[in-house]
Amino acid sequence: MDGLVTRISAGFVVCAMAGVATAPAASAFDALGFYAPGADEALLEDLRAASLLVAAKTAGTHDPQEVLASANADYGRLVGALYSEGRFGGVINILIDGREAAEIPPLNPPKTISTIKVTIDVGPQYRFSRARIEPQAPNTEVDPAFAVGEPARTPVIRDAVATVVDGWRNVGNAKAKVGSQKVVANHDDDAVGVDVGIAPGPVVRFGDLILKGGDSVREDRLRKIAGLPVGTVYDPTELEKVEKRLRRTGVFRSVAVTEAETLGAGDTMDITAVLDEQKPRRIGAGAVFSSTEGAKITAFWMHRNLLGGAERLRIEGEVANIGGSTGGGLDYSLGVRIDRPATPKADIDAFALARVERIDEEEYTSDRATIGLGFTRYATDELTLEGGLSYQFSKDKDATGTREYHQLLLPLKATYDSRDMPLDAKKGYFADITATPFVGVSGSDSGLRATFDTRAYLAFGKQENIVLAGRLQGGSIMGASLTGVPNDDRFYSGGGGTVRGQEYQSLGIQLTPDFLSGGRSFAVFSGEVRAQVREKIGLVAFADFGIVGEDSFPDSDSATHAGAGIGLRYLTPIGPIRLDLAAPVGGRGSGYQVYVGIGQSF
Repeated sequence: MDGLVTRISAGFVVCAMAGVATAPAASAFDALGFYAPGADEALLEDLRAASLLVAAKTAGTHDPQEVLASANADYGRLVGALYSEGRFGGVINILIDGREAAEIPPLNPPKTISTIKVTIDVGPQYRFSRARIEPQAPNTEVDPAFAVGEPARTPVIRDAVATVVDGWRNVGNAKAKVGSQKVVANHDDDAVGVDVGIAPGPVVRFGDLILKGGDSVREDRLRKIAGLPVGTVYDPTELEKVEKRLRRTGVFRSVAVTEAETLGAGDTMDITAVLDEQKPRRIGAGAVFSSTEGAKITAFWMHRNLLGGAERLRIEGEVANIGGSTGGGLDYSLGVRIDRPATPKADIDAFALARVERIDEEEYTSDRATIGLGFTRYATDELTLEGGLSYQFSKDKDATGTREYHQLLLPLKATYDSRDMPLDAKKGYFADITATPFVGVSGSDSGLRATFDTRAYLAFGKQENIVLAGRLQGGSIMGASLTGVPNDDRFYSGGGGTVRGQEYQSLGIQLTPDFLSGGRSFAVFSGEVRAQVREKIGLVAFADFGIVGEDSFPDSDSATHAGAGIGLRYLTPIGPIRLDLAAPVGGRGSGYQVYVGIGQSF
């Protein structure tokens, strides 16, 4: 654009060559004056952020040659910052010890630099006198800021052009591009006219999927997993889906999906997927600790490509109540699950599972085995649906005697997760809702067991260092009596996963003087205020409230308790290390409880 006045000489053009010369090191320049008369605070901040001289002064740059190169680069950088705010008539002066930087030969810089003065006459803000991008695809909505009379900011122009090009791509014109452009600044009227012509190109259809890498997975499986709709009209969202599906297998370290530069016969366009595999096997472990529940250790072994079709096998085990004071013994479990992606189609995975466990609580012991199969549907990036069929056997022993339960289950599950970081969320929502109809084959009633776990997060402050976190969870057993379902399917409250400060499973239904059973319903509300007070240190204040009902829904006669406390967080790359101290504030509990783990409590 013509008309912007700067003090730029030929030396500015060749300033990049300055690196070939040498100059003796000297101390950093003593003073930097940065002035922009007429600029508001936001514009001044943008100009300073664009300046390499400001950065050099902050970094204490010593070499005069580097300082001179930064000064010469600042002409163009400051021009760009002015253009971004629609100011096309600015004047920039950069004086190095009284000399215009652009007039100092870059191959012969001064031996020392004392004072630099940057003066920017920002000039008036230009407005659009013409704002035209044509043709546009149907239903294209350009930012209202790109209109006659609005400030002529260059980012607005770029975004408007990108929106129109994307509009054509969204309706199948994959090779849409800018065909012509005319941008004229009228300095007499402080106005800018923009006239951009778009070349939409033909409607394109998907051609072949070309695979590069991923050789350990069979080609037919890769194509089915990718799910590229060959022969259909181009849609950019389909390419995003292809990439996500291939990543979701876990087989690949990286996935890059690109479009062919030229079209094939019949205006078809091939798609290339470059796949970089990672090691197929993985192991992992974790641990949490509570002063009453003791330690819980989990470990898993996983194979990401078991049979050459990206099948994922995961074997996991858990040992809990290690050193606990709840009165029970060790709890342990072992589970196996295999998932097969794209079965029967791209966004549906099939799975089979088996699990055995021993639960040894103060009030009861339970030996349980489960086998099942089902499907996982990835409805959106945030929403996952799961359904299946399983058979479960439980042998329970408590104060009322020993009883065996044989059940046929139809578990249905929906999970929504829009959190920014699952282990340390600052914004977003999480909801996990299950509904499991069950049929008593032997020793069990029939009915429905439903649970929900919902969470919300809201961050405050310029650095989002204050976070409000809330959690509401609950459950209900309908159509079955309390003793008609296994002990571990009943609902308790108390402990690290429900009400902190109260002993583990300390709230339930007193069926007999010697037996505290879980209830047919429960609800727990938890609230936290999280504050990051140092780069790696955070503090938390929290309170929890729980209720357990004998019927399918809690009522005013249901037992309640509450707990509250404070916590310390040490932030690490894998998530915060959590230390919480909590005490009862309602109910029968006494004393205090300590909880240690990785990640926020929810």
